Amino acid sequence: MASPAIQRSSPLQRLSTFNKSTPTPIPTPTPTHPTPTPLDSFSSDPIFSSFLSPDFDSTKFSSAALSSGSTASRIEKLHEGLRKLDLQLRNEVLNRHEDLLSQLTSLRVVESSLSSLRSSVSNLQGLVKKVRSELSEPHKEIEVKTLQLSNLNKVIQLLQSTIRVVRLCKKLRDVVVDLGNEKFDLSKGAQLHYEVLSVYNEYHLAGIDVVDLEVKWVIEIGGKLRGEGMKVLDKGLEGLNQAEVGAGLQVFYNMGELRGTVDGLVSKYKGMGVKSITTALDMKAVSSVGGGFGGPGGVQRSGTPQFGGSGKAKDALWQRMSGCMDQLHSVVVAVWHLQRVLSKKRDPFTHVLLLDEVMQEGDPMLTDRVWEALVKSFANQMKSTFSTSSFVKEIFTLGYPKLFSMLENLLERISRDTDVKGVPPALSSEAKDQMLSSIEIFQTAFLTLCLSRLSELVNTVFPVSSRGSVPSKDHIARIISRIQEEIEAVQMDARLTLLVLREINKVLLLLSERTEYQISTGPEARQITGPATSAQVKNFALCQHLQEIHTRVSSMVAGLPAIATDILSPSLGSIYGVAGDSVTPLFQSTLDRLESCILQIHDQNFGSLGMDAAMDNNASPYMEELQKSILHFRSEFLSRLLPSSSNSLTTGSETICTRLVRSMASRVLIFFIRHASLVRPLSESGKLRLARDMAELELAVGQNLFPVEQLGAPYRALRAFRPVIFLETSQLASSPLRQNLPPSVILHHLYSRGPEELQSPLQRNRLTPMQYSLWMDSQGEDQIWKGIKATLDDYAAKVRSRGDKEFSPVYPLMLEIGSSLSGNH
Repeated sequence: MASPAIQRSSPLQRLSTFNKSTPTPIPTPTPTHPTPTPLDSFSSDPIFSSFLSPDFDSTKFSSAALSSGSTASRIEKLHEGLRKLDLQLRNEVLNRHEDLLSQLTSLRVVESSLSSLRSSVSNLQGLVKKVRSELSEPHKEIEVKTLQLSNLNKVIQLLQSTIRVVRLCKKLRDVVVDLGNEKFDLSKGAQLHYEVLSVYNEYHLAGIDVVDLEVKWVIEIGGKLRGEGMKVLDKGLEGLNQAEVGAGLQVFYNMGELRGTVDGLVSKYKGMGVKSITTALDMKAVSSVGGGFGGPGGVQRSGTPQFGGSGKAKDALWQRMSGCMDQLHSVVVAVWHLQRVLSKKRDPFTHVLLLDEVMQEGDPMLTDRVWEALVKSFANQMKSTFSTSSFVKEIFTLGYPKLFSMLENLLERISRDTDVKGVPPALSSEAKDQMLSSIEIFQTAFLTLCLSRLSELVNTVFPVSSRGSVPSKDHIARIISRIQEEIEAVQMDARLTLLVLREINKVLLLLSERTEYQISTGPEARQITGPATSAQVKNFALCQHLQEIHTRVSSMVAGLPAIATDILSPSLGSIYGVAGDSVTPLFQSTLDRLESCILQIHDQNFGSLGMDAAMDNNASPYMEELQKSILHFRSEFLSRLLPSSSNSLTTGSETICTRLVRSMASRVLIFFIRHASLVRPLSESGKLRLARDMAELELAVGQNLFPVEQLGAPYRALRAFRPVIFLETSQLASSPLRQNLPPSVILHHLYSRGPEELQSPLQRNRLTPMQYSLWMDSQGEDQIWKGIKATLDDYAAKVRSRGDKEFSPVYPLMLEIGSSLSGNH
């Protein structure tokens, strides 16, 4: 039986812990099926399993047993479990007896080793105490000696530094003796000054009387050295002398003050430029020229001079702006010169580039820093002036070309004076654009004013409310003169000229629109039988006005670059089109009338064989009617459109009207030749009569419409057709006259020489001459040949159906001419 102590300490828990320990393995064969232990049955038992739980509570277990009603059986089961545990423990001790004995021996050895280690540690501690007591005295002595040596070294350094400062000061005194003379070496003096102060600060010599006295004197001399160095530097920048600028920069480099000095110079030039801009636009100062502020000619609150002083104030403002441009030029060139010397100058001893001492990587160039400040100030002043001073706004708006020219000249001078090989220029193209953009507000106002002036003039000449009025020549001359003045005012600058031309283009489009509104339409504008109506006279005047504007404006831009013509192309094209539209209906009606006269040629009998017809020298009735129509058009209409037609048609300068007349004359000749070739039958006397009609036509067109010699191909065709009708058929194949005639004319004429069964396309398709002519207008020579070929095929079929083998002489010739058309096609 187990003791009560064992029961209180939960034997099941101790056994569980013991069973989980890892004993030293005994080399015995491992059974295939391990023997079950009581713990295995305990873990599945509902009573004993609670003893294996880590949070077992004996009080709760006892309470549960008492309340179960079977306390005696529960106690008996617990005793049985204790017996099983004792038996298992006994078996475990017996099985691991050797192992337990070996572990007991090891513990005894460890205890022995620990006791010997304690004695060794005690001996070691005694030795350390002894060594410590023997080394403490020498260590203290070494510390004292080291401190003495350090202090001695510091004293030596102070003495050496003091001696060096004194010697450097003596050298500086020797150099400064020549201060103010040409022999004085500023660079050497600056170097000595820098070395004295460097040694003084590096070795902390403050407090040494002799050194403090010398340094006080050195500081005073430093101020004089800076003053002399700045004089040399300013003189060099003023005269753009590289040697003097380099000498001045070397002084400040030797003094260790180069960066600060250069920054100060940049700030100084910034201030000079900004001040010059502010002063130039100071209306109080400007007004003082005209009589003083507040008095006669003074400036009112709006920035407008009082009565009597505006002229002087205007001149003073432009003078100040001119002086401002000169000041800005000198500022930028001086800074660029400073930058140029910095980029070339190196220290003679260290060979360090001075520019690297002034600027770090990524920093803007000196000229860029100054120019940015100047552009910002100028732009702000322009905006402020535009909004606060109506007087200056008016001057700069009206005189924008002059203001723009000033800036252009400034930029050009700066570019020219800083254009040195191997050195970047002072200003880039972007920097120039920045300055020009600062006056865009006045550019916009100037262009708006330009457009307003021209638009008001056009509105005055062509009022919207009145459609019947026709402007006079003086009105048109005023418009042309105003356009010319606007172009001449800006022609010195190509960019500004193009901007003004865009505004002129808008005005010309407006003028074209207003003129188109004034044009009369309807039957009165197209009638050609009677004298010119008032509507036609009005259209003639509008056409001549537009023609004059087109000619004059085109001549104004003739000497300008091609882009100027491109800008005005839309408006000039519109004016040209409207001018043509004003008289085109009249010309078309006249042409229709002349064509109807020519169509009457088919009502004439050109096949009579009588000698009376051959000897008759009078023109055909249709030709007489054609001549009367041409003469009527000349006297009633063309004379009004071309008052000096004798000159305008021969000088070679084609106008809108002469183009229309040329086109009409060419059409009349071509139309006549076409229908003359369709005449059938055509006898010998008919040929003579037709030749007279051609001569009459040439004379009527040449005298009343357009010189026929200048018509080109239509005139050559008329001159060639006259002898062609008299040639034998066999001669036509090799005649050079064919070159001046369309193939269709020759082919149609050959029908008059063929048999009646060879029908023309006119006859075959049962068309009227007018219908066939309209069809020919819409077709090319190859399509006309197809229609002719169909008639030739019909003729050949008729001949073959009769059994004849002989064709008319015109048949092979027509096939030859047509084959050339097919080959070309």
